[in-house]
Amino acid sequence: MTQLQGQCMCGAVTVTATPGKPALGACHCDMCRRWTSSMLITVPAEPGYTAEGPVRTYASSNWAERAFCGTCGSALWYRITAPGDMHGQTQMAAGLFDNAANGALKLELFIDRKPQGYAFAGDRRQMTEAEVLAMFAPSDQGDSQ
Repeated sequence: MTQLQGQCMCGAVTVTATPGKPALGACHCDMCRRWTSSMLITVPAEPGYTAEGPVRTYASSNWAERAFCGTCGSALWYRITAPGDMHGQTQMAAGLFDNAANGALKLELFIDRKPQGYAFAGDRRQMTEAEVLAMFAPSDQGDSQ
């Protein structure tokens, strides 16, 4: 798959990443909605991506971190930090890349947390909060997101 080149809103952080697949995901969890004032739309990134510039991270739960530009605050990625099969899985913010990396929306997470005021057209896999937590969060670390 082709490497993507992207940047934050102010251009202080540049990102190079290879998408794990040509698909977008949307997360409606409380944290993503507070972080972006909407849902977080992401592209799965293969290991080996790079980010140059004032990258800051925030441990948003016992099992994940969020990265953002230290200058403009743009969302950069969400990464699983807990040990296990999902460790290191990174979802890059789709807005970093032109045309959202040409991906099609294939997955919605925390669909039961989505506000009633909007909905995406078309069919895609949809997962509830319980399904996401069972897949991503270690069983002894059940705090959400």
